[in-house]
Amino acid sequence: QVQLAESGGGLVQAGGSLRLSCAASKRGFSLGWFRQAPGKGREFVAAIGVRGGGPKYGDSVAGRFTISSDNAKNAIYLQMSALKPEDTAVYYCAATPLIMTQTNQAVYRSWGQGTQVTVSS
Repeated sequence: QVQLAESGGGLVQAGGSLRLSCAASKRGFSLGWFRQAPGKGREFVAAIGVRGGGPKYGDSVAGRFTISSDNAKNAIYLQMSALKPEDTAVYYCAATPLIMTQTNQAVYRSWGQGTQVTVSS
């Protein structure tokens, strides 16, 4: 089991930017971001493999969001730009023991508490 701590959420105007951070308590896990808007299911946002596979993005955020990792800190970051009101959601960091980039939330075993991102129009 790995503990995850997200930070960086907040309120921003449409067109603005935010940067989310996620720190993991252990090494060796591939990490990803998911989000859940009110009344909707959880949606894949971005992920990056701990030992390969490169970054992957959900269709709704590709070209606007960038995921990066700092293996020395066991951390990942999500730089969100050109934010839209429909990006409003709770953003969750998740970890999987699989080493390649994973987009399927079913393989993620550990989840953070989530951080709220609200984009006003």
